[in-house]
This record gives sequence, C-alpha cells and structure tokens, in this order.
Amino acid sequence: MQSTVNESVEQFIALEQQKTLLRILTCGSVDDGKSTLIGRLLHDTRNVYEDQLQSIAKGTLNRSTAAVDLSLLTDGLRAEREQGITIDVAYRYFTTARRKFVLADTPGHEQFTRNMATGASTADVAIILIDARHGVLPQSRRHAYICSLLGIRTAVVAINKMDLLGFDQKVFDAIRAEFAPLLEQLHYDNPYFLPCSALDGDNIVDRSKRIPWFEGPALLEYLENTDPNDRAAQGDFRFSVQHVIRPNLDFRGYAGTIASGVIRTGDDIRVWPSRRTSKISRIVTYDGDLEAAQAGQSVTLTLEDEIDIARGELFTRSHEAPTTAKRFYADIVWMQDRPLRLDRPWIIKHTTRQVRTRAVRIRHRVNINTFEEQHNIQQLGLNEIGVVEFEGALPLFFDPYTSNRTTGAFIIIDPETNATAGAGMLRGAVEAEFRPVKPGDRVARYGHQSKVIRLNGRTDLARRLERRIFDRGGVAAVLDHANIEVLEALAEAGCIALLVNEPSTAPLAVEDHAAIEELLDEIFGSHSEDGKAGEVATEGEGI
Repeated sequence: MQSTVNESVEQFIALEQQKTLLRILTCGSVDDGKSTLIGRLLHDTRNVYEDQLQSIAKGTLNRSTAAVDLSLLTDGLRAEREQGITIDVAYRYFTTARRKFVLADTPGHEQFTRNMATGASTADVAIILIDARHGVLPQSRRHAYICSLLGIRTAVVAINKMDLLGFDQKVFDAIRAEFAPLLEQLHYDNPYFLPCSALDGDNIVDRSKRIPWFEGPALLEYLENTDPNDRAAQGDFRFSVQHVIRPNLDFRGYAGTIASGVIRTGDDIRVWPSRRTSKISRIVTYDGDLEAAQAGQSVTLTLEDEIDIARGELFTRSHEAPTTAKRFYADIVWMQDRPLRLDRPWIIKHTTRQVRTRAVRIRHRVNINTFEEQHNIQQLGLNEIGVVEFEGALPLFFDPYTSNRTTGAFIIIDPETNATAGAGMLRGAVEAEFRPVKPGDRVARYGHQSKVIRLNGRTDLARRLERRIFDRGGVAAVLDHANIEVLEALAEAGCIALLVNEPSTAPLAVEDHAAIEELLDEIFGSHSEDGKAGEVATEGEGI
C-alpha cells in the first residue's frame, strides 16, 4: 500500500514538473476590474482555500454589495481595501491540469506607473482591461505602451463589464476598431480581444452562454494554449557570474543563472571583460552533473583552464560576442521623486555587475498619451519615460533589450540614498561622433552657469566655496587678480571664477556658513537651459 502511495506521489511530482510556466500581467485604467478578474480566475479554477473565502467574505460585510468581493484576493493592503483600489503589485500563483501560472495584479492609477512597470518587466502575456462603458482611456494607452516597451508581445484585451451594457456587440466592435491599430503600431503579435464580465465570470474560465455572438475561447482556455515566443531559450548563450565557489583546492566553480541560450560540456566559451577563452568541463547542480543546461537554470560551471574570474563577469560562446560600450543609450522609466538630471552621478546595476555612470544626454521624452517625442529636455521626472544616453566608468557587455530581456536590462541606483531610481532597457551603443561642446552642454553637465563671484581679500572664504562647489559637481577656480582674458576663458569653459581682491560695486556680505549655503543655492538654482553666462557679485569679510 505504501509503495502505491509513493508511486502516485512521484507520478504527481513528475507531471507537475512537466507543466510549463506562464507569467501574466493585468493592467489598465482605474476600476476596470483587474483585481476582480484575477479573483474570479482563482475562484473558478478552485485555487482559493476555504479560509481565504471566509476572510474576504468578512471584508465584504463592510461593502454595499451582497456578493463576495473577489478583488480582495489580491488587494491585501489595508489602504487598498479601504479605497477599493490597487496600490502595489500583487502576485498570485495557481495551476491547472495543463499549466502553471504566475499572476501579477498591477495598479491603474497614473502615480503608480512605476509599480505597473515593475510587474510588466517579467511578464510573458499582458491582459489589458478596458471598461466597456468608458472605452479606451489614456491609461489604457499608457499601459499598452509600457508593456510593449518592456518586451511583451502577446496581449489579451479584455473588454470588461459587458453585462452592464447588455453584452452589446456593437460596443465590443467599436472598442476593438479603436484599439487594434494602436497595438499593431506597438508591434503586438495578434492581440486577442475578449468580451467578458469578471464580476459574473462570463468568458473567464468557461465560455459564456450570454454572449452567443462571440465564438472565441474563454480567457483560461486561451492562456492554457498560448505560446509566447521564448526569446531566452533561442538566444545566444549568456551567463553572468553571481558567485565564485571555492570549497577546497580541487574545485573552482562559477555559480549563476543562465540568462539565455544553451550550454554543453566541452563548449568553447569566452569570459568578459578579460576576453580569455576556455572550455566548459562540468555543469554542476545540486542533483548532480548535467551534460547540457538552458536558459532559466541555476548552475555552477567549471572551466578547463585557470582564469581569474570574479562576480559580475560574463560568459558567452567564443563566437557570440555581446555589444561592448562605455557610452550607450536606453529607454528609461523614472521611478523616484528626485528627477534624472545630467549633472548627477548614478550607479547602474546590470546583471550582477555595478558600474558608476553619468547621464550625458536626454535624446527625448515620450508623451505617454500621444507617443510623441519631446526634445530639448534636461531632466526626467517621476513616472516619465525617455531615451537617455549614459557614459560609464567601465564598459557594459550587453545585448539590446529587444533580443535579451536579461542582459538588455538594468536598474539605476541613487548613490546618495541607495534607492532604485529608474529602470532601463538598452537599445545599443552610441556611435563615436564628433559633437562640439556647447554652452548648454556645460550647464547640463556642471549644473550651473559660468559666473564671476567677487570676494574681496577673502582667500579662505574662496577656498571654502570652491570646495563646496566641487563637491556638488561644479567647476570653480580661485583667482588672486582680475585678468579679462582669463575671465573670458573661464566663462567660455563654463567655470565659476572666485576673485579674492577685486572690489565690488554691489557688495553682498558673507559672514557665516549659512550665507555660503544661500550662495550655493543661488549658483546651482539659477542656471537656465540655454547655458548663457551669468554673474554674481559678492564681497565678504570672512567666516
């Protein structure tokens, strides 16, 4: 009897391991029914425990509706339940007889765009919900654009709340006619338009009898059978070293997750940035050695040759070189209140590697509602999207995001707070070209205009001020006498000249540290985008 039970368990585990995994994202405007749709999907596939149903039933007592509010299965934060909205990304896992799923429920409010982008970064399929009563809204277009930007090519457009309009086919056809050209423009592959009612379960798990004019499969049937293009499995071999394993003198292995492609024992590989070559001698896992491994597997690779390799280095096949560049450009989704500015240093975390970098040029910002490109931009604000050029202290080894979502992606870290400031999708290297330096370029780089600050006889004050300007990324020079040719040269170079013995006709007393702070605010807060030189005249008696 016991052996029969063990065999059944082993068969069950084997069947579960054979199931493929699909990552799904729900997105759309506010109150389109994203959380309710996921709740209905979980409920009708019997992936909700009894205690969960009892919990959300209690939560529904505070609502005016008599029906159980299935949206509470994903909206777990107190603020979400009080306001009836989604604020953070909620992940839910469920399985059917044919497939395993990871569901990401993302917020619809514009101020939570960064949360939505986070959920979309790992999804294979996007379910874009549209309220049949309101049609295509700006947030519907915004989320369709962001999903496309983050590499999602398979989309279900769920036109929800059709029950409130009597399942009118004309409403469905009108919304599809309006939205389909936009999705085609964004390069989606055959988006599937589905009329449904998440509240009542029409066309969610089973085909609805109340929509006789629609003959397509229900949502679950479509998700079980769709086959998104697995670019990772088909791409070139990429493996970033996460950890060097050295338990004894006889073993040196390099642990990490295969980002794309397939590797076999005996294959030739090249290590970046050293460009040294070797062969794979073993593919080690917890369950034993493998002859081959593919994208998504966590393995430890050993090499035939002794090579100095550290965390952050990249393995590729010898003939499959990545793009190598210190200067590159990428699509950026900005995620913090402090804007992306050209006069501040940033840290880029790319795969398992961190590189200090600086944004050198914003090519354009995207008007998310019209998709128009806005030029002559000096910064990106919270939730804004643009194309930005960066220059790193060290080169990146990458692939364009459109071909590899792992080696083509990075996050931007604010070095002052260590917080995630933005997400980037690499487009390519910036070709070497001669572009003369303009005054506006200097203003964008240094964060200030060229100025002449007169500090009569106060060398100590000038040196303190020079240090503070330097610490904020500016450029200043202390002069002990006025020379018109030198001043003109410094002004042309975008520098701040600190004169210590030139009398001033418009004195400004600088008596303590607070006055220096005010002066710094004036220096770094008064620059304009055209880069024209300005002048601040001051005279002080010391600190």
